Amino acid sequence: MKKVLLIFYLLFLTITLYSQEVTKFLGIPIDGYKTEMIQKLQKKGFVYDSKNDCLSGEFNGRDVNIFIGTNNNKVYRIMLVDQYWSNESDIKIRFNTLCSQFEKNGKYLKPIIAGDYKLTDDDDISYQLDVENKRIQAAYYQIGSKDDLEKVISDMDYDVPEQITDTIGVFSDYFIKLYEKLSNRTVWFMIESKYGKYRILMYYDNELNHSDGEDL
Repeated sequence: MKKVLLIFYLLFLTITLYSQEVTKFLGIPIDGYKTEMIQKLQKKGFVYDSKNDCLSGEFNGRDVNIFIGTNNNKVYRIMLVDQYWSNESDIKIRFNTLCSQFEKNGKYLKPIIAGDYKLTDDDDISYQLDVENKRIQAAYYQIGSKDDLEKVISDMDYDVPEQITDTIGVFSDYFIKLYEKLSNRTVWFMIESKYGKYRILMYYDNELNHSDGEDL
């Protein structure tokens, strides 16, 4: 039992080694003011469209439009929208490709309660989206660089046991707190449908800046 706990402890300590404070998009923290974010994205080569209040350019091999979400004048979300629509077969391939890309990328961690996101040939996504009003999506936690280890652990306000002889319950408490910390840095994507055509919407969210009912 002690060996099992030690393995799990080392595994999740490794995860914290790669944690960061806020979500980043192309290395840019999802934070600060919208005008600053626009300027930073322009330096990355994206073009601002003042009429539609968005930026456009290429991301991950696709032409996309980028919209910036704010709460109390602070940026909390970057939303990427495919400029071009796809048919059902192509969007399944695109969705599954994105899942594979995220799952093999060391900067991301799949939530532990998540199953297999990938679509199969038997999945009727038009029926699921348009009739059942189901959301077809996948979500991952961005775990960043190892430089923020001390800050992440201190912010968790949790003492990691010096002796790995504690019960599963104690370890589970640490595990839950760690995943709560990571859940503030969610990157997720979904399929949008319109008149038999489909596209991907992708979101880079900093939940620390998201509305939490403070204006109610």
